[in-house]
Amino acid sequence: MNARTDTEHLRALGNSHLDALEEETIFILREVAAVFERPTLLFSGGKDSLVMLRCAEKAFGHGRLPYPLLMIDTGHNFPEVTEFRDRRAAKLGADLIVRSVEDSMRRGAVRLAHPSESRNAHQSVTLLEAIEEFRFDALIGGARRDEEKARAKERVFSHRDSFGQWQPKDQRPELWTQFNTRLQPGEHFRVFPISNWTELDVWQYIDREQIELPSLYYSHERSVVHRRGLWVPVTEITPAKPDEIVQSQRVRFRTVGDITCTCPVLSDAATPAEIVRETLAAEVSERGATRMDDQTSDASMEKRKMDGYF
Repeated sequence: MNARTDTEHLRALGNSHLDALEEETIFILREVAAVFERPTLLFSGGKDSLVMLRCAEKAFGHGRLPYPLLMIDTGHNFPEVTEFRDRRAAKLGADLIVRSVEDSMRRGAVRLAHPSESRNAHQSVTLLEAIEEFRFDALIGGARRDEEKARAKERVFSHRDSFGQWQPKDQRPELWTQFNTRLQPGEHFRVFPISNWTELDVWQYIDREQIELPSLYYSHERSVVHRRGLWVPVTEITPAKPDEIVQSQRVRFRTVGDITCTCPVLSDAATPAEIVRETLAAEVSERGATRMDDQTSDASMEKRKMDGYF
């Protein structure tokens, strides 16, 4: 008879599950390094990319990452995240490449419909410019299948044509971890090593590995307004409207992105373990609870991805 408590048993099962996910991710990261000539790891400073970075450290060793980190900056990112991004990359000894949507705007490659328009969807233009500049043939991203329904349609090794476009009806099969990585000139792959992880898996792994995150992932006091069912942060970029009441609430961010489209949720969770418990009880998906662009954009995630989005 096993004498372990139920809690210990569940923790052991969780560790076994996380070990399997970690092993798969490390295998994919090593496969990218072995197969492609000019890969890069997309690094936003967010929790998913930090989980990938921890797996990359285990795959290759500290300070031995075989590809650079790439960040596409909208110019409207949370300062806590960009500061953390730079500090983490420096500590790792990684080569960090940052390309800005604002530079694309100055070149005329990106034109906003109005000054307050979210720049989030326009990142695809700057991303494709960076791919051309550095001739990247594989971009490693932190997308997960549970984020949004279009994500679940995509392969781990997702082919992009010479225009950076994804064709969901013309994907290559992936059987028994046999990945078809053949490329024609000008084409590239988007690779998603944590595709089989869930938000809960990510937080359990962060808890187990004690991965440091930007502070806004944890409960903090912030000025917000309630708009279209979401708590919108009040900032210089996203000011309150004249008819809105500014409130001070205890919140945390489930995901971090452009300030103009990323919203927090009400929460007192201040540790990864507390967020794990909170995530178990969540009834709304991560993006559904926090992303204004998914609610208001005329272009679906699938359409945006076909245009070159992450």
